[in-house]
Amino acid sequence: MWCHFLIFLAAVSTAGATCHQKREPAGQRGSIFADLTADEMHAVRDFLMSKPQLRLSSSRKETLKKNSIFLMELHVPKKGDALKTLDKGHAKPKREARVVVTFGDQLRPNITEYIVGPLPKPTYYKRRTFKGKPPKFESRPISQMEYHHVTNKLQEITKKVYRILVDTTGFSFHNCTDRCLTFSDIAPRGLESGERRTWIMLQKFVEGYFIHPIGFEFLLNHKSLDPAEWEVEKVWYNDQYFDSVEELVEKYEKGEVTKIKLPDHDDDDLYSTYIPRGESSTRANVQGPKLVQPQGPRYRVEKNFVEYAGWSFAFRVRSSAGLQLFDLRFNGERVAYEISLQEAAAFYSGSTPAAMQTKYIDAGWGMGTEDFELASGIDCPEIATFLDLYHYYDTDRPVLYKNALCIFEMTTGVPLRRHFNSNFKGGYNFYGGLENNVLVIRTTSTVYNYDYIWDFLFYQNGVMEAKVSATGYIHATFFTPDGLNHGARVYSYVLGNLHTHLVNYKVDLDIAGRDNSFETIELKYENFTNPWSPRHSIVQSRLHRTQRTTEREAAFPFGKHLPRYLHFYNPTKKNRWGHHKGYRIQFNSHAYSVLPQGWKEEVGITWSRYPLAVTRQKDSEMTSSTIYTQNDPWEPVVSFEDYIRDNENIDKTDLVAWVTVGFLHIPHSEDIPNTSTPGNSVGFFLRPFNFFDEDPSVASRDTVIVRPHKNSFSKVDTDRWTPELAGYCMSNKPFHYNGTYREV
Repeated sequence: MWCHFLIFLAAVSTAGATCHQKREPAGQRGSIFADLTADEMHAVRDFLMSKPQLRLSSSRKETLKKNSIFLMELHVPKKGDALKTLDKGHAKPKREARVVVTFGDQLRPNITEYIVGPLPKPTYYKRRTFKGKPPKFESRPISQMEYHHVTNKLQEITKKVYRILVDTTGFSFHNCTDRCLTFSDIAPRGLESGERRTWIMLQKFVEGYFIHPIGFEFLLNHKSLDPAEWEVEKVWYNDQYFDSVEELVEKYEKGEVTKIKLPDHDDDDLYSTYIPRGESSTRANVQGPKLVQPQGPRYRVEKNFVEYAGWSFAFRVRSSAGLQLFDLRFNGERVAYEISLQEAAAFYSGSTPAAMQTKYIDAGWGMGTEDFELASGIDCPEIATFLDLYHYYDTDRPVLYKNALCIFEMTTGVPLRRHFNSNFKGGYNFYGGLENNVLVIRTTSTVYNYDYIWDFLFYQNGVMEAKVSATGYIHATFFTPDGLNHGARVYSYVLGNLHTHLVNYKVDLDIAGRDNSFETIELKYENFTNPWSPRHSIVQSRLHRTQRTTEREAAFPFGKHLPRYLHFYNPTKKNRWGHHKGYRIQFNSHAYSVLPQGWKEEVGITWSRYPLAVTRQKDSEMTSSTIYTQNDPWEPVVSFEDYIRDNENIDKTDLVAWVTVGFLHIPHSEDIPNTSTPGNSVGFFLRPFNFFDEDPSVASRDTVIVRPHKNSFSKVDTDRWTPELAGYCMSNKPFHYNGTYREV
């Protein structure tokens, strides 16, 4: 039948190369990494709530002087224990939960983490210790109940400046109907460890309020657990500082303040909305291209375990940080034990106090829990498999996030491989091509204004790509003349502030086994006498390999040369041609450091010093960041620099690569209303480098080969291994290829 869509055909292929290793049941391989179920979360909560010595109460209890569960997520077993199950068939490790409890109802409030198990029926809880300093109570993420008290405090504060706000904007924070203000809070919350002082910026509460600042900011000290003791320590209005709200009001009434009046708000101004405007030459009465699966999906998903085109892996979405992959294999052979998102940071510049203070470290905002529903046909193709997620974060019950993760196969529109073999006589000897179909696993994090799209892509040739695409609203502040040194004007009174995005990944490689080595490969010129013409010289490149045997040798700071080939290999296993089986990391990034080394907040994100650092695998070095870093970057619980400070040997051992990617974003007019994804996607590739004997995609039956017919120039012989039948909503035109060329 005819279809009014442009369709990309995803045809059916058969399985890849034969696996020679013993294959564990899929459920077992994935289950030890599976996120906590809602029932398990209920069981852990009820178990801890039943312990009178903890004196736990509801997180929704209005007082801040309470003990309550803040976070609950899977406690991943030690790597050695997991591998005994995966590789040797041992019993699965005890299933346990990691629980973060904030103890505010005691003389010395603190944050304590517990390991609770065994699940699904817990009988014990034990304190989890930290390798470094334990987190200070002030470093805890801000809770919904604390926001409740902040909002109440704002009502109190803005009553005092009601006239100023209405004169300036026509909007107010309290006693408003359709002309209301909202706020954004800035982090880190202070200038040194132990503080909890937050700059708060007022905005018009309209669609897209992130880009409607009004030029009013204030610094609130909310360290005390008694909101009655909270105080405003500084006020900023129209590029002027005041020591209190009262000082601003007094000077405003005396005419001693440079006042400002924003243009009257126009409800018909579509500036910050998604509503289409302007002229478009694209036909609006015709749907755009869509993906279809004529005969169903070619991948398999069983709970949190996925198989596709030789690939297999387990996945989970860690509430504190986001998407993780485990036990990543190709044709049954493990390539990596873990590839996971660790942290995302965005450091800003500006002339307003809110702008100059903004240094977002997103695990501190529950980045992994901000994975809201994905829209079918926009966020993921309609053919995708959508999965629900559960999180327990600042709540009393598990929270269900519907359709928060998707898995789908797509065609890239570019061949994976192709060749036209000309006969140089107006014809050809053969044409061969392979459609580039890939599997994508995707989730998102909407961390306040920004939306991060997290992708892992799996190619048929053994390549894996990790990619993050940034979109959403820019972080904007009130325009001042000096602001043009820190961004661009995007509206009459709005500045889009420059910032740098950095994202850190953990890549625990097990290339054909745990004992791996790492080398870098560069080119050097060689100059020698031409052997077939001695009076001439030859200058050409030759390979120059450098073995990296210590952690310091394998840490490459930003600003220094990063070798082009970053090669991880198994020194004891070779392919058919005598090369060590290996994979290499290839960057797609233009990241750079955000602060001078050792400068205040930079101490909390020492992973950001290096695009790549390689360490010896340790169960005590699970993550590069924590949920506490955002509000105490000055004395972080986890300092990545400690991982390489001991400079351990990394030759012929279990290696972890810590990869940092990112980009500079100088906002511009085209970021209105939203930042778009083209040009704002970065990541890295994990590419086989002599891991196989040949390109493993030769196993794909998506290949098409065309040869001229032996007896007739006008006919062709076509070899293909997938059905040619057109399915539902597919073009009914048969495959056609000619391959000749001529002058006209």
